[in-house]
Amino acid sequence: MKNHPENIVANKRRYIYILLGLIINLCLGSVYSWSVFRKPLEQLFKLSATESSLPYMFFLVFYAILMPLAGRVLDKFGPRMVSIVGGILVGIGWILAGFSNGLINLILGYGIIAGTGVGIAYGVPIAVSAKWFEDKRGFAVGLTVLGFGMSPLITAPIARKLIEMYGPLLTFRILGVVFLIVIILLSIPLKFPFREVKTDKGFKTKKDKLSYSPSEMVKTKTFWVLWFCFVIGTLSGLMAIGISSPVGQEIIKLSAEAAAVSVSIFAIFNGIGRPFFGWLTDKITPRFTAVINFSLMFLASFSMLFAEEGMTLLFIITFSLLWLCLGGWLSIAPTAVAQFFGTLNYSKNYGILFTGYGAGAILGNLISGKIRDVLGSYVFNFYLTSILSVAGILIALFYLKPEKNPQEN
Repeated sequence: MKNHPENIVANKRRYIYILLGLIINLCLGSVYSWSVFRKPLEQLFKLSATESSLPYMFFLVFYAILMPLAGRVLDKFGPRMVSIVGGILVGIGWILAGFSNGLINLILGYGIIAGTGVGIAYGVPIAVSAKWFEDKRGFAVGLTVLGFGMSPLITAPIARKLIEMYGPLLTFRILGVVFLIVIILLSIPLKFPFREVKTDKGFKTKKDKLSYSPSEMVKTKTFWVLWFCFVIGTLSGLMAIGISSPVGQEIIKLSAEAAAVSVSIFAIFNGIGRPFFGWLTDKITPRFTAVINFSLMFLASFSMLFAEEGMTLLFIITFSLLWLCLGGWLSIAPTAVAQFFGTLNYSKNYGILFTGYGAGAILGNLISGKIRDVLGSYVFNFYLTSILSVAGILIALFYLKPEKNPQEN
């Protein structure tokens, strides 16, 4: 039977969905190049560090809010339609940001509209890969979201060059048109395996013996432990990503061009972190993978407390680790959802967990900008991320485990 799981696993054409998802995520992940826009926008609109972080923060918040909502309609309307709608909003948001005359318009176009589009589209390639690759979910999901993490490797230097040539506003418009076209075209082939997993219980694999509904999942201790770990990981990681270029320029005294190049280097590690930590989660469980991730995060955060002008190597190493760890959580979290709660309600369940990303985005951006404005330096952020990393290690080590009495179907 062509719909049987063993035949899905044997289908070599399924690898095209990883490639499509990776390229779509290259467009969606351009949000990680925001730090390249911050200084030019601060100068253009006379913004403070806190104000220049707001469009990025709103983007991440609406991205996180729309994830669970999109997950609820994904099975009904299918991956193609949902991804196309998301792509249209992403393109429109970037283009509208290019016509901004101040902070409010930037927040509306880039933060709210583009962020909503990414929230709608982001979960689609992940869900497609998770359902096509039941035999190696962590690795497949990691490769799919590789594009999101690697995006600044491509988009940061392009944006930097376009900003130098045309300014930040026209750069928004140019990139918006590109994203609109690419996401729509690559969304057309997306589809789930033919079998309907909700009613095809006879075809469930061993890994699918769990089938927690969203309401069942949120009543478990495992969910809330995973959620808090996700908040800690994303708060620290998104804080680092949002201030990467300013830290390079203000503390290490890099030029704007060198800071943009460094963001591209960090993006490589953010991308690598996704398949690596996805593979690691498959091998040693989400619990021990999270402990390793938080340990690296602590090492990087503690090291940045000693950063001074000219310490370029320290800056590169520590921020590469921070970006690596954030990328890791974007694989640990979805893989853990599948392992702990099954894939029958995967889109909805991961969408709910993804609210932790939104919480991390809000806290990370508000705190990082406020610390810079009040204390005069971004370096004080790393006291906070050091403490949070230790808390994450302890929470994951002692509490991030499957439920003691799992469902048996």
